[in-house]
Amino acid sequence: MFLRAFKYIWPERFLPEAEQKDPFAEQAPVGPGKTGVLLVNLGTPDEPTAPAIRRYLAEFLSDPRVIEIPRYLWMPILHGMVLRARPKKLVPRYRGIWMDGGSPLLVYSRRQAEGLAALLARRGLQVDVELGMRYGNPAIPAAIDRLRAAGCERILVVPLYPQYAASTTATVVDAVTRHAARLRNQPELRFIKRFHDDAGYLEALVARIESYWRDHGRPQKLVMSFHGLPRYSIELGDPYYQDCLRTGRLLRERLGLMPEQVEVTFQSRFGAARWLEPYTEPTLRELARQGVKEVDVVCPGFLADCLETLEEIGQECREAFLHEGGERYRYIPAVNDDAVWIDALGDLVQRNLQGWPALK
Repeated sequence: MFLRAFKYIWPERFLPEAEQKDPFAEQAPVGPGKTGVLLVNLGTPDEPTAPAIRRYLAEFLSDPRVIEIPRYLWMPILHGMVLRARPKKLVPRYRGIWMDGGSPLLVYSRRQAEGLAALLARRGLQVDVELGMRYGNPAIPAAIDRLRAAGCERILVVPLYPQYAASTTATVVDAVTRHAARLRNQPELRFIKRFHDDAGYLEALVARIESYWRDHGRPQKLVMSFHGLPRYSIELGDPYYQDCLRTGRLLRERLGLMPEQVEVTFQSRFGAARWLEPYTEPTLRELARQGVKEVDVVCPGFLADCLETLEEIGQECREAFLHEGGERYRYIPAVNDDAVWIDALGDLVQRNLQGWPALK
């Protein structure tokens, strides 16, 4: 044990003389290094099985920014109840949406990263692009290490959350800086905090919706469903609610719709606390009871389709609306790997790379 410690303190003493190097000797000038972009999305189980879902949920729901309940109260609930029952219930839901390349969230996020890399190259920028997931794989530390191994001295981190919340964007900052804190030679870091009112992002949504309407016709009502948050998150200072409302208003204006033609709602409640309202499914039920026969639902906060859009919105909410007397219900897919969105993402990234060497 003493010998191992001595090797750690004075490693060169144990190297052959030929391998010993003088760290103070003059070396060749080092260039500016490369620039990297790290796209980060929420995450997904590795496969649609109970063990894989359990591993994913354990990491996700253990994050104190996601579940803001004292740990001594929450952890027994998580491990004693939630992780025992919920994974099995989610297996058929995940299997119902699974794609050949994995979960839709992973498949489309990868395509976004690949599309961004190709776009930046066509624009004459030498930028490496990696994808990381906040929970699950590909993990953020491994993605950063790949960028560092490629010679990236600067990394722009792009959380794929248009609207800012501590439980989403801030957790990405936590994970990136936690890994950077372990590095001796740290890269320069930048973070995009939000882009809820970015013109390119909004135009990508407009293009997606209008293209869908050209093929299928317009509905009586357009419901814009954002992921929900507990109300106390807003009371504690999250700007998320106002970000969502601003996105909804700007999107409505660009679509040329009147306020009464649009509903902004919040989905995916979890637990007993009061969440942001109005809730999506009860709103759809009420619209049907009021005589609205046709609705389209779009989820502007989701840049890639996932369980919450394809299963919750695409299936559960559809059944609820039709059960109450609605006749036509359609979910408009997320922007995914649409070329208009990839162009907008490229513009967003390029603006935030200003001042960093990235030209070929």
